[in-house]
Order: sequence, then C-alpha cells, then structure tokens
Amino acid sequence: MAFPQKNPQCSPVQTHSETQGLEVAQESKALEEACLSSHPAMPGNLKESPDAGIPSTSESAQSFCSSSIVTTVSSSSKYDVGSNSAEEEDSILEADPDPKNVPIDALDENVASLVNFLLLKYQLREIITKEDMLKIVSKEYEVYFTEVFVRASVRMEIIFGLDVKEVDPTNHCYAIFIKMGLTYDGMLHCEVGVPKTGILILILGAIFMKGNRATEQDIWDVLSVMGLYSGKKHYIFGEPRKLITKYFVEEEYLKYQKVANSDPAQFEFLWGPRAHAETTKMQVLEFLAKVHGTIPRCFPSQYEEALQDEEERAREKMLAIAIDFRSHCQF
Repeated sequence: MAFPQKNPQCSPVQTHSETQGLEVAQESKALEEACLSSHPAMPGNLKESPDAGIPSTSESAQSFCSSSIVTTVSSSSKYDVGSNSAEEEDSILEADPDPKNVPIDALDENVASLVNFLLLKYQLREIITKEDMLKIVSKEYEVYFTEVFVRASVRMEIIFGLDVKEVDPTNHCYAIFIKMGLTYDGMLHCEVGVPKTGILILILGAIFMKGNRATEQDIWDVLSVMGLYSGKKHYIFGEPRKLITKYFVEEEYLKYQKVANSDPAQFEFLWGPRAHAETTKMQVLEFLAKVHGTIPRCFPSQYEEALQDEEERAREKMLAIAIDFRSHCQF
C-alpha cells in the first residue's frame, strides 16, 4: 500500500510478545497462499464431524464454510492482537512452550482451522469458549494454544476486520465484533459469505492517506496488493467491484463520484456519511499504523489531522450536550 513517507526516526513497535509489524503485502501473500492451500475444507454437513467440536447448524452456515477459509501469515512475522489485553491473553492459557520449536506448517494448519471456526461462530452470532477452541486445535499442539489463538485473532482482525474479545474472563468466553465501531460487514448483499470489513477499512485508510479523496485507480492499486482486481473473482472475497462501487456506496460508507473536469471521465472515492458517523480518522490511522508495525505519530500530517478531527468531534459532542441540557431546563 502506498502510504506517505513515514518519519525516519520511527521504528517498528515492539510488543509484549516481541512482535513485528505486518505489511499489507505480507497479508497479500497470506491470501494468495490461502487460495492455493491444500488444507481440507470444513465438512458440508457439520453433524458429520462431532470430534471437531463444532455444533450442527443450518444450511446457510454450512454453505458459509463450504470452502476452507485458510489464511497463512509469513512465519517470520508476528503481530500484536490489539483487541486483547495482556491480561486477557494470560487468562486464555498461561505459559506456552516456545512456538519456535514447532514446525511452521503445523502451527499454520491449526491457526487456519481456528480461523474457520471463529468465522462460523461469527456468522451464527454465538459466544466462543476456550474449551470450544481447544477442541479445534490438534491434541499434540494444545500446549501452543496461546500462539495459535493470537495468530488466528490477528488474521480475523487484519483480513476480515473483526475483533475477538474476551467478554467473560471467569469462564473464558469470547465474542467477535466488527472493528472500529463499524456496523456493516459486507455479508448481506454478497454471494460470498465472509466478512468484508477488512476491505472497507483498507479503502477508508487509503482515502485518508491520499488527502481524503482517492481516485478509483488509487483504490485498485491498494487492493491489488491483496490480490483483489476489478472484474476478477477472488477465491475468498468474490468479485470486488460491485462490493466497492455499489454496496459500500449504498450503505453510505463510501462516496463514488466523477472527478471534476476529468476528460476522459475518472472517478474517485471519499468517505461517506456513515463512515464519518461510525468511526474516526484516528481509529483508521491507528489500524494502518499497527499493520505497518509503527505508531500513528510516524505519519505526522495524518496524525495532526486525526487529532484535529478528534477535537472537533469532542466540541460537537459537548455542544450537543449543552443544547440538550438547555432544552430540558426550559421545561
């Protein structure tokens, strides 16, 4: 993804697990490997696989997992799970043996299986327990569960735009939420039943980084890094053009308009009113900075603009509270 030049003094953020930042290009490799993966598909009839720990469900849920949604991240790259605190990760399973001693393919296979399971649970809107997830991981790799869980959570976040959060620390229960306050996951209108919020976040980020408007070519250049091309059906996400130029626009997350005075005609994208209402420039910048293994301040002009946006939102909120208070005082 073509971002403005970062501050040269900025270095990748190191987290409590000594993680490195993931570049979007590496996620592109993950998606490409997913398309070519030989991992077996999840069973069409989930009732046939009681040992997998997956409950029997409806036909729609079966079709949702008719193909294995495997996502393989480069073995040299790890990533901090922003949706979980250190205490939450500690609560899921304390001290794992060093995962560096485990074959990467073996870990990746278990991570892919857990991602499939989490996506199914998200579609069914069901709470996930640690016990459920442990049933998905191979017996011999249960001792590496924390590493598997962290990697699976990262892929849910970066690729699908979903946060896996602990909602009941006592019973180790988790739920899955759309990131950054967004309320549409792109599944309603599309034939491919996987969340598309990750694509939306990347587009919102590209628009912000390009000065709050990005040409159609800019957007396709960004999405091509993920293997998404106009008119070409993607193995995981389907054909993206209608999703971007129609559904995201109809849902008012994006504005799609002709570039003024362009001849031949060119088109551009801007944030739509729903994007402005549900998320903020700072949230988007934090996500993009995290993907690049750095911090928002490493993009000085965008960081300053995001701060101004936060201050303006705070003033508007205070003004609305004051107006509401005055209206109540009149009675």
